[in-house]
Amino acid sequence: MCLGIPGQVVEVLGEHDGQLALVDVQGARRKVNVGILEEPPAAGDWILIHMGFAMEVIDEAKAEQALSGLETMGRPREVADG
Repeated sequence: MCLGIPGQVVEVLGEHDGQLALVDVQGARRKVNVGILEEPPAAGDWILIHMGFAMEVIDEAKAEQALSGLETMGRPREVADG
């Protein structure tokens, strides 16, 4: 299992044939490559991000669990990095 940062898709961008999405990661918006996902995410979907790539679409409960895990490791939510 890799360490991933959860983020919520704001929109899928037209750049690079729709393989980039604008994702909200604890208030910071970042471009994330979603090209390796089986199905492209939609606005509002939660994704797990590792090294700038979306690894999987997750539900909100799993996103919350991942954020709690980061807090346990000593990384406060307000500075989570994707």
